[in-house]
Amino acid sequence: FTSFLHLTGTSEEVAPPLQQNFMIPKKEINMVSDMAKWKRSQAYADYMGFILTLNEGVRGKKLTCEYKVSEPIEKLVALLNTLDRWIDETPPVDQPSRFGNKAFRTWYAKLDQEAEKLVATVIPKHLADAAPEVAVYLKESVGNSTRIDYGTGHEAAFAAFLCCLCKIGVLRVDDQMAIVFKVFNRYLEVMRKLQKTYRMEPAGSQGVWGLDDFQFLPFIWGSSQLIDHPNLEPRHFVDEKVVNENHKDFMFLECILFITEMKTGPFAEHSNQLWNISAVPSWSKVNQGLIRMYKAECLEKFPVIQHFKFGSLLPIQPVTS
Repeated sequence: FTSFLHLTGTSEEVAPPLQQNFMIPKKEINMVSDMAKWKRSQAYADYMGFILTLNEGVRGKKLTCEYKVSEPIEKLVALLNTLDRWIDETPPVDQPSRFGNKAFRTWYAKLDQEAEKLVATVIPKHLADAAPEVAVYLKESVGNSTRIDYGTGHEAAFAAFLCCLCKIGVLRVDDQMAIVFKVFNRYLEVMRKLQKTYRMEPAGSQGVWGLDDFQFLPFIWGSSQLIDHPNLEPRHFVDEKVVNENHKDFMFLECILFITEMKTGPFAEHSNQLWNISAVPSWSKVNQGLIRMYKAECLEKFPVIQHFKFGSLLPIQPVTS
């Protein structure tokens, strides 16, 4: 994924000259046979390169460590704070069914309307033309307003949103840690609040065989954070005391804490896959296994990828390099 680092340029560079015709991203994967196109695409290569670059960037680092926070990072956090505030302003409505509160549709309509303006606050004036393209990924990243559900495909749209901001030079190589620890972590907090407030359904849940009902990436990056930790081993994350004492430092444990808050009964029963992972001897093995699992269970599954959208920044065209 050095090609990805090369592509985003170094922090010394001035914004790259863009001879780019931005476009509104659209669906390209309409049937199972189209999946081969996706796996060969520039979009897949760049998306995976982005995920792996960040995976290396946070290796062995705590959420609470020191890192550079650039202006675009601050602006992205402010954008997410706005989404959070809108949840407070849109309380759930009384309705007969327990799940899928219809107030989510009101909340979503606001984002749908404001997304381009929100994105325009993050990108510099000379890149204003990119806002409509990039905003599509933001709108796709919060769940589906018809079904009132949320899953790993929505999470992937948020990673794609951040990837696009790297490709146009708004985010840089030295923003890596802040992308995960500040922006993505804030995104997770807002998504958890959405999931709880509007009782969202898991999208395409594999039930007990999935890793988690809603997220996947924080387990990848979170396991990377724990590589070579002097005393926390994978077997420790099922220990409540360990989780309570360390969750503020490690994304992986924050995820475990959220699961145990939301689910009842023995951990081994409600989160079987995670229970199995706790038996893996090292965090680097966990990390490698999760990357393989992410490709197989999310990126190579038609029900997830059929919703992914392709534009000029994440093109469906085959890899050129």
